[in-house]
Amino acid sequence: MRKSSPTGTPQVLGQVHEDPLGQISNAIRLSLRETVVGIGILAGLSWLVPTAWEHVERFEPGPDYRIPYNLGTDYWFYGRYCRVAASRSKVLVVGDSVIWGQYVRKDQTLSHHLNVQAGRVDHFANLGLDGSHPLALAGLLEHYAGAITGCDVLLHCNPLWMTSPKHDLQTDKEFQFNHPRLVPQFRPRIPCYTASWSERVGIVIERHLPLFSWASHVQLVYFNGMSLANWTMEHPYRNPLRAVTLEVPSSDKAPESEQLPWFQRGIDKSDFPWVEPGTSRQWDAFQRCVSVLRRRGNRVFVVIGPFNEHMLVGKSAETYGRIKGEMQAWLVREGIPHFLPPILPRPLYADASHPLSAGYERLAEQLHQDEAFRKFEGR
Repeated sequence: MRKSSPTGTPQVLGQVHEDPLGQISNAIRLSLRETVVGIGILAGLSWLVPTAWEHVERFEPGPDYRIPYNLGTDYWFYGRYCRVAASRSKVLVVGDSVIWGQYVRKDQTLSHHLNVQAGRVDHFANLGLDGSHPLALAGLLEHYAGAITGCDVLLHCNPLWMTSPKHDLQTDKEFQFNHPRLVPQFRPRIPCYTASWSERVGIVIERHLPLFSWASHVQLVYFNGMSLANWTMEHPYRNPLRAVTLEVPSSDKAPESEQLPWFQRGIDKSDFPWVEPGTSRQWDAFQRCVSVLRRRGNRVFVVIGPFNEHMLVGKSAETYGRIKGEMQAWLVREGIPHFLPPILPRPLYADASHPLSAGYERLAEQLHQDEAFRKFEGR
């Protein structure tokens, strides 16, 4: 049934026609000033909430502390630990799983054995992050580790990430690699990284607004990495507030691993298809790590390896020797103190790059005796 409006325009009974100017809309239109004020409030909350959280969530890292294994993607928490470590330790030990201690307990890592040599339990702090290849480590240092400023930093270089084009992230075929949220999202382009444009933008926003990375921290620590909605679906009878215990998981919890050398694990020797430093994405990223640290006024000491050269066959050993020489030449040109440790005995490696506990102890002894390292420590 139709009727005419006062203006003569036909209308259907029971149907509401919105004004084209939005006069009956529920939308709120903000002025430019109101928009700026709103953005300012959101930015303030983005800083205030994570900062306030640090005062209520209990975090007291003890001797030999390292990032808990299940918080390996909690970059907000890594930044928090950096602030604590930088305030109380003389030397920050930075690197990937070789520093973290892939096959050993927290009291068997390189930083632990260096502390034994130094005679202090907190002289060296373990800031290793499992799986942080140089492209990821550069992003971690740039966006989440700003507290590492004006410090002494022992930076580890793991040649493992140059053993193949795949490790060097040079392949075109997509594959799952470690820490994709830390690598460059737009430039330089990484062909095997195929996240959508919207995902990449979200990652960049998260890097600059700590509220989002803090929210990820809460999900990882208290809700098993799930959103609140998904968690309540999985636990319909639990109060989510009771799940927030305000206690960070212990760093003692790590995957169990036997102290077995590589040849007892069934790992074969290999002729690695090394990527040359001049074309390596990972070596370029490692140089960027050094640059970021030095730009912030840190004193940097680099340790390369020790890679398990017992595993190398064919031309692989010769190629690696040349690569080590090129790495050292760059460090010399840049005036960066460094140490190329000798190869550890065959039974002290767990795989191609990770020492066992006795290997870390041997490496710590070698460093303690190295003249350049002694000078770096001020001894």
